[in-house]
Amino acid sequence: MAGTLIKRIEFPVGRELCVVIHNLLTEPVDCIVNAANGMLAHGGGVAAAIAGAAGPRLVEEGNELVRKRGVISVGDAVVTTAGDLPFKGVIHAVGPRMGEGDEENKLVKALRAAFMRAHEKGWSSLSFPGISSGIFAVPHQVCARAYGRAVKEFFAEYPESSLKTIRLCLFEGPLLDTVKDEFDRE
Repeated sequence: MAGTLIKRIEFPVGRELCVVIHNLLTEPVDCIVNAANGMLAHGGGVAAAIAGAAGPRLVEEGNELVRKRGVISVGDAVVTTAGDLPFKGVIHAVGPRMGEGDEENKLVKALRAAFMRAHEKGWSSLSFPGISSGIFAVPHQVCARAYGRAVKEFFAEYPESSLKTIRLCLFEGPLLDTVKDEFDRE
């Protein structure tokens, strides 16, 4: 598989979580997750990179979703086209911002919602970035715990899901170091 594999955690019935160093936009998966805000605005970071690579269809579809549904709540996730990207879709998960309170549980909820959207589509593989760890400023330790919990809880609740491989796709740096430390305790 593409990227550098840092950690692989196996779950029953052939499920797995892989932590990789890689470019999210070239992940070998059915879908990727965008670290979104409730307006699905793609102003910076991962969201801007995804929108720029996907082209205008992704942005237009996101704008239409917000017009119809309203602002996407923290802890929820929605699906759009992948546009020019080589995926079946992009899942936009709205994680919490630091200071909202209960950030870890809100982040787990957002990720589980993203995994559920992939399950509902029948997709078998998904890759997600460091949601809420950048401009949303949730501490890396909180994020690392939430990432692991979300995957464990999803696979425990949906052991027969079509979603078999979940990849946490990061760059080298402090978040990856914290994730490695957290997951080494598993």
